[in-house]
Amino acid sequence: MAGNAGGWERQRATASRNEQAIVAAATELCRTVEDLDVREVAVAAGVGVGTIYRRFGDKAGLLAAVLDEPERALQDALLTGPPPLGPGAPARERLTAFLLALCELTERHLDVLAASEGAAPGARYRVGSYTAWRLHTIVLLREIDESADAEWLADLLLAPLAAALYLRQRREHGMSAERIAANVVAVARRLTG
Repeated sequence: MAGNAGGWERQRATASRNEQAIVAAATELCRTVEDLDVREVAVAAGVGVGTIYRRFGDKAGLLAAVLDEPERALQDALLTGPPPLGPGAPARERLTAFLLALCELTERHLDVLAASEGAAPGARYRVGSYTAWRLHTIVLLREIDESADAEWLADLLLAPLAAALYLRQRREHGMSAERIAANVVAVARRLTG
């Protein structure tokens, strides 16, 4: 039995190293290629393509894993971080802090977000993080104004942070990240009085 436990631990350690190598390779390739190819990720990570599909299911699952850590950090900050991003500040301040943090996350991980959201039609709206961002926005909007159509307004406020639009504004129209963030916040402030 003791021999099997050691074998299992070695397998688990190898699987963990492979997963880290795969996520790192996918992250790097998203920065350098237009369309992420799982075969290229496998080569860069030094694993077989089957290893990627067994662990992540498909390309969308792989991209979700690449985004997991930064998105989880933002979710943690929303739930337990200091105000104004975390609890304890007025809803308008929290909404502004949240939108600025989401702009920053989008800017830092734009290529991966673009690949993730482009993996399948409507992929942006099916991933858990968008659902969480939308729900957080709805809660804050309702706290600001109970009569507002918070569900519709939440989608409106998050729309400029769709990766395809953000990418177009940054790279085709030459808008700075600061300009985009300032405008997202300005719209939110106008909508919430």
